[in-house]
Amino acid sequence: MIKVMNSLSKKKKGILFILMAAFSFSLMTFFVRFSGDVPTMEKCFFRNLPTVFISGWLLARSPQKFHIKRESYGGILMRCVFGASGMIANFWAIDHLALPDANLLNKISPFFAMILSAWLLKEKPTRAEWGLVFTAFAGALLVIKPTAGAASLPALVGLFSGFGAGTAYTFVHKLGLQGERGQVIVFCFSLFTVLLCSPYLIFSMHPLTPFQLGALMCAGFAGAGGQLAITAAYQAAPAKEISVFDYTQVIFSAVWGFFFLDELPDRWSVLGYIIIGAVAVVKWRLANRPGGPAEAAAGE
Repeated sequence: MIKVMNSLSKKKKGILFILMAAFSFSLMTFFVRFSGDVPTMEKCFFRNLPTVFISGWLLARSPQKFHIKRESYGGILMRCVFGASGMIANFWAIDHLALPDANLLNKISPFFAMILSAWLLKEKPTRAEWGLVFTAFAGALLVIKPTAGAASLPALVGLFSGFGAGTAYTFVHKLGLQGERGQVIVFCFSLFTVLLCSPYLIFSMHPLTPFQLGALMCAGFAGAGGQLAITAAYQAAPAKEISVFDYTQVIFSAVWGFFFLDELPDRWSVLGYIIIGAVAVVKWRLANRPGGPAEAAAGE
């Protein structure tokens, strides 16, 4: 396997890693849903616990250990706050929406990242990119299905999860420009989320059956694999070349939902998937034109 990976170009490595990340994250959301009636904070705790140990072990073996650049403190805090709030919202939405719907609303995050990058990083989008952002939101509205001028609460929470993730991705990109290590960002985010959820477990822990604990631990290891894979993907190749493949998570999730959860998305949701998927492809093609802009790179 190592020989095969070494023989691939950087772009092909990036594509392979991001497909692995999409597959892993789809499994994570499936196991979170499959764990059943478990409070959201407990799900977030067990989702991040394996990542703390895995990323911490990798850092302990690295030459720089747990060193954090002084200029990274603020960016890491913002990444943790928005990333954790986005994850909590995403997990809550997973329990109240069809699995592919919740994942797709979370995957609107690259477009939030573009908007925020224009403000925080002065990376000005073109008119075509702004048009793509609004088209993507139109696709999201087909999934949300607002009625009487207001969307359902679960769908709005799912959309907020995309905002939280997109904001976190913007700070990840900023930290990358500052030269901070990806494993440091992953470790700090996972540790922050574990500590944030710990008081709930101490005072109001919901007793878990062996099946539920097993499902949540599977979600944790799948999530750890997804975070490490997506970090490797963006280290191997520019985001403009590979980011569109991240949307395969929606397809994987739809497969798990169809075969194991008896979920069949309606025609409006399917149309929303098609629109956002098409926008992602167009955005990727524009980014790959000579002189085209690159997307911000980030992990979940």
